[in-house]
Amino acid sequence: MIHGGKRLVGNVDISGAKNAALAIIPATLLAKGLCRVENIPDIRDVRLMMDIIRHLGASVRRLNTNTYEIDTTSITSHTVPDAMARKMRASYYFIGALLGRSGRAEVAMPGGCNFGVRPIDQHIKGFEALGARVKTENAVITASSRELLGGSVYFDLVSVGATINVMLAAVRAKGMTIIENAAKEPHIVDLANFLNLMGADVRGAGTDVIKIRGVESMHGCDYSIIPDQIEAGTYMVAAAATGGDVWVRNVIPKHLDSISAKLVESGIDVEEYDDSVHVIAHGRPLKCNIKTMPHPGFPTDMQPQFAAMLAIAEGTSIISEGIWDNRFRYVEQLLRMGASIQVEGKAAIIEGVPFLKGAPVRADDLRAGAAMVIAGLVARGTTTIEDIHLIERGYENILGKLTALGADISRIQDEDDDPNRVIPMVSSL
Repeated sequence: MIHGGKRLVGNVDISGAKNAALAIIPATLLAKGLCRVENIPDIRDVRLMMDIIRHLGASVRRLNTNTYEIDTTSITSHTVPDAMARKMRASYYFIGALLGRSGRAEVAMPGGCNFGVRPIDQHIKGFEALGARVKTENAVITASSRELLGGSVYFDLVSVGATINVMLAAVRAKGMTIIENAAKEPHIVDLANFLNLMGADVRGAGTDVIKIRGVESMHGCDYSIIPDQIEAGTYMVAAAATGGDVWVRNVIPKHLDSISAKLVESGIDVEEYDDSVHVIAHGRPLKCNIKTMPHPGFPTDMQPQFAAMLAIAEGTSIISEGIWDNRFRYVEQLLRMGASIQVEGKAAIIEGVPFLKGAPVRADDLRAGAAMVIAGLVARGTTTIEDIHLIERGYENILGKLTALGADISRIQDEDDDPNRVIPMVSSL
C-alpha cells in the first residue's frame, strides 16, 4: 500500500546486480573449490538459485546478508527439476555451466517474467557449435558431449542469455571459441571477470566479439559483484517522478549513461561522482522519446519505470520497444490510475497528465511492478499493488529503502500474499 504525494529525499545504497549474480552463481560449478562471493543481492531469484545449486550437491554457506561461500567440489547431480527451473528464467544458465563442468546437463524449460516469446534457439545453436548434442522433450532440455571443442558462434540476434550460456560452456572446451554478435551488458563483463579470476581465459567481454581459450581446470576465488544498474535507474526515476532530491550511492555512473541522458532530456538534473549520482528534480518532468536497444543503448528493463514517470510529464512522449514483443501489458494498470497512453504495436504514445490517481493495481512482471511502485509514489490518494512477489524477485529491501527516502509505503499481509511461498532463504551452516 502506497499513500502517494511524498517527495523522495535522502540517500539510497544500491545492491549487487541481479543479472550478474544469476550468472555468477551457476558459474561456480566450473570451479572445483571454494568461491566466496560478496555483494550478492538479497532477493528471491538469488534464493532460488542457491536452492538449485544446493540441490546439485554444492555446499552453500551464508556469511552475512550479501556474502556467500559456495563449494562445488562434490556436485552429485546434473539435473535441475521442473519445480525449481520454472520459477525463473535464469535457471537455463545451469545448462552451460553443467556442460562446461561435466559434459552433461538436464534442465527443465525455464520460467520467469512473461512479456513475449523468448526462445532459446540461440543458446542451443551455441552449444551445438561446441559439439554438444541438445534435445528438448517433455519440456526438458538435455545437453551432452563427450568433449566440448572450441568453435565459431555467430548469434542471429543479440542475446544476453545466449552469450552468458555459451561463455559458461566454452571456458572448459578444448581450443578457441569465438562468439560474434555477443551481448555487451555490464553483467557480461562482470561474469567474464569472475571466470578469469577462477582461471579461465576470456577476452573481449563488453565488445561484440568474445574470444575464449578453453582451460583444463578452474579454481575457487573471492569476488564482489558489480552494483545493479537497473535498481539504480529505478530509484533515479522515482526521485525524478516525485520531484525529489536523492543521492544514489554505490553505483558505476558509466553504466547509467543512457538512463541519465534521458532524465536530463526530461529536465532532471543528474550529477555524477566517483561512485554515486545525485538526482534533483524541479517540478514536473518534460516529455522525451525512448527506444530500447541492446547495451549500450537504453535498457528494456527501464522502459516501464520511465513510462510511469512520463505519464505525468509535460507533453507527449513515445516509447518504442526494440527488444521484446509484449512489454506494454502494464499500461492497463497505468490507465486505471488515470494515465493517457495508447499502445500501437511495439510503441506507446504517452500524453502526460497533471497527476495520477491512486487505485488497486498489480505487478504484471518484475519491472512492471517497479513501475507501479513509482506510479503509486506520485499518485494522489492510495495505491495498492498485488503480486508483489514479482517485485521482490529483483529488488532488495525495496520497502525499507523507499521508506528511508520519505515514502509512505507498507506491506499488507493477506491470505493470497504469503512471503514464504517461494523457497525460503538459505540458512547459515
